[in-house]
Amino acid sequence: MEEKLLTIAEAAEILGVSLDTLRRWDKNGKLVAIRKEGGVHRYYRQNDLDLFASDLIKIAHEWTTEVSELPSMFYCENSAVFQTRLAKMQNAMAQSGLSEKILPLVVAVAGEVGNNSFDHNLGKWPDMPGVFFGYDVSKRQVVLADRGLGVLSTLSRVRPELKTHVDALRVAFTEVVSGRAPEERGNGLKFVRRVIAQNPISLFFRSGDAELRLKKDNNELFITRSQSIIRGCFTIIEY
Repeated sequence: MEEKLLTIAEAAEILGVSLDTLRRWDKNGKLVAIRKEGGVHRYYRQNDLDLFASDLIKIAHEWTTEVSELPSMFYCENSAVFQTRLAKMQNAMAQSGLSEKILPLVVAVAGEVGNNSFDHNLGKWPDMPGVFFGYDVSKRQVVLADRGLGVLSTLSRVRPELKTHVDALRVAFTEVVSGRAPEERGNGLKFVRRVIAQNPISLFFRSGDAELRLKKDNNELFITRSQSIIRGCFTIIEY
């Protein structure tokens, strides 16, 4: 049986983007449409849409380098939307059979990273507010990104001596800079580092040209420099 093709309008509704965005993605090769022989109209296979939406890392990373429309399934325009989807992720992880010990920790780490994006960029978003938030329970992967100020610009307001993105990440993950009370999730990225060092969770965190990697039983910060600079922050959590 011949596979049913979706119209561009149906594909746009599934992904939650505009028709113009799909036309642009088709033109630049990001998501290529199908044209029937001799026709000009764009069509899409459901499987192609599923594969596109599953490539969380690629979609999120591209968004940090060039402002563009995000599929609505990944875009959290404000903190309320983010919290709702965080709860949805928790339910999906529970249904997948994830250990009751690890599940709340993964949710807490993702919540801390996402909340940081909103807390530190509130009223200061350079262009597009909100965060990318996607997860794949089968791959055990969570991806977050924002087009905010980035760690260096945020910390330099209280630590003007910081000059590089590498130094900024080191401070963010090792020192308490804000005046927030020392509660369970009150130490921000320091909390994230502590949780990962003690549990089978890994984290890749990038801001500017600095890249940090954390994993279980490793208290050392492994920070390197990338050849390119991104806007805001980009995070991959694997468990």
